[in-house]
Amino acid sequence: MAKYLDGKVVAITGGGGGIGRAIALAAAAEGAKVVVADIGVSMAGEDPSSEPANSVVAEIEAAGGEAIAVADDVSSMEGGSHIIDAAVERWGRIDGVVAVAGILRERMLFNMSEDEWDAVIATHLKGHFTVIRAAAAVMRKQEGGGSIVGFTSGAFAGSVAQANYASAKGGIVSLIRSAAAGLYRYGVTANAIAPVARTRMSENVPMELAEMGDPEDIAPMVVYLLSDKAKHVTGQVYTVVGKKIAVWNQPREVRAMYTAERWTPGEIEARLDSTVGVERMELIDKLEEYRKAAAAKDKPAS
Repeated sequence: MAKYLDGKVVAITGGGGGIGRAIALAAAAEGAKVVVADIGVSMAGEDPSSEPANSVVAEIEAAGGEAIAVADDVSSMEGGSHIIDAAVERWGRIDGVVAVAGILRERMLFNMSEDEWDAVIATHLKGHFTVIRAAAAVMRKQEGGGSIVGFTSGAFAGSVAQANYASAKGGIVSLIRSAAAGLYRYGVTANAIAPVARTRMSENVPMELAEMGDPEDIAPMVVYLLSDKAKHVTGQVYTVVGKKIAVWNQPREVRAMYTAERWTPGEIEARLDSTVGVERMELIDKLEEYRKAAAAKDKPAS
């Protein structure tokens, strides 16, 4: 039986640990040649090392697969390009990009420093752009196109103490949808996964998540999206957690109201609640529950 990714070349950022490592191993097991890209930093973006990437490459090779390690900073254009160039120089093409690399700088919005904002946006959002931009330039010209898989989070809907992370993850959703639209005619798909899994990052979540899985639970969905079997799937955001896979809605207007002339504040006041209304933000609805649980020294369920 043919493997899902036979003959494909796939680059994975953040491939040295957690979800990225699980994807790298799964992709290699399904026949892909893998670029394991990881600069090997702490969650705060410190202490760079190539050891995590080298370790995963060794695992892949021990299992009979092909892989190379690249330790570059995805937040730079040069770093993103080098990751893709390494794949093309070694194997002559790039069929898939999986952008997992990320860091955390948790802080309430009113206490967040510029450096804490910039570092998270650079690693997550710009780190997606640098590798997607470099890969797209190759994919649009090669036979077979390619596949892009970004990593967002349910936090893109809002976060109490991670405005930088939530903003980056929201930007990733828009970037992926833009890539899906812009690259569709070249045979390139682009999708995003919002994972829930036990990783270094999830250890700091200030609540007990109602659903939780492992990094290995995420990998099969990524393998599928990278494969030729998923050529019809693009512009989607999927939650993957444990035994569950769910699709997010596409953003669209819900309700509208009109006036014969230009609106006045008074007319808006008179009609807004009864005509357009407000879409409830679930996160705000849960804040009181979180506060009560915290007062009881407990972790609330999400």
